[in-house]
Amino acid sequence: MAFFKKSLTYLVICGIALLEAVNYQLFVFPNQFAPSGLNGICTMIQYLTGISVGYLSLLINIPLALWVYKSVSKPLAVRSMVYVVFFSVGLLVLERVDLSAFAYSTDNGTSKILGPLVAGIIMGFGYSILVRSSAYSGGTDFISALIHNRYPDKSFFGMSFTINACIAIASFFVYDYKMEPVILCILYSFTSTTVGERLMKSGRSAVRFEIVTDQPQALANEIIGRFHHSATLIPAKGMYSGRETSMLVCVVNKTQAAALAAIVKQFPHSFAVMSQVGQVVGNFKNLSREGKEVAELLDCGDGKTL
Repeated sequence: MAFFKKSLTYLVICGIALLEAVNYQLFVFPNQFAPSGLNGICTMIQYLTGISVGYLSLLINIPLALWVYKSVSKPLAVRSMVYVVFFSVGLLVLERVDLSAFAYSTDNGTSKILGPLVAGIIMGFGYSILVRSSAYSGGTDFISALIHNRYPDKSFFGMSFTINACIAIASFFVYDYKMEPVILCILYSFTSTTVGERLMKSGRSAVRFEIVTDQPQALANEIIGRFHHSATLIPAKGMYSGRETSMLVCVVNKTQAAALAAIVKQFPHSFAVMSQVGQVVGNFKNLSREGKEVAELLDCGDGKTL
């Protein structure tokens, strides 16, 4: 099973890399704008010199990957480099294929935002899967991993923002002193980041219930029997009435939240407070609506992603 998960993980990483190569050929290059990260710099160099992003990406990422391999995590570096190699090779191969019939661009500028918008959505989707596979897309991620390894208390939002802001500003001068490439770069960065964060959170999030009840045992039995999740009993006291009561704390999957809320309503003098949980770590099973455990298909390596 472990071999299958690892093999599937590498196949998924390769597939995402090839998808991103197609994404660049269909939506990034035809619309003449620089995407976020170091690939944005490579894209501008390609526009000015004609040197393929495929070669430039390898040139930049190989030394960074070796550095990450030595200083941070061997599985992280290997998986990320697999992505970089397949992305670069995919770009080089697709350069020899006529995709003009499928590429999206407009000669008169109408609806030009659709290209960067779709490209950002695809990138965000791919990145969310890469992170779950303990892999990176290279470039800025490698730099962040290296700095984080040396200064673990530092936040890298400012660094990423600065790099992307510099790319957006530079694109004004690279693409014939026009504001449109700057706007397209910002749109791409915002879309890819937003989509990636939403998808990553949706895979790790859950719902926390804090249930105040006079029947904790009966309610706990319902939770355990119905959802196969346990609950924590906390003695409580109503400050208005001074009456002793109990509180159950329970975390369930999002798909089970509505059913648990309906159960709480069946118990008189019981009420619950629900709150979104961004991530659950430890021994928490991801269960389907039928209460069956959903197996993790991808291998997470040594878990040293940021």
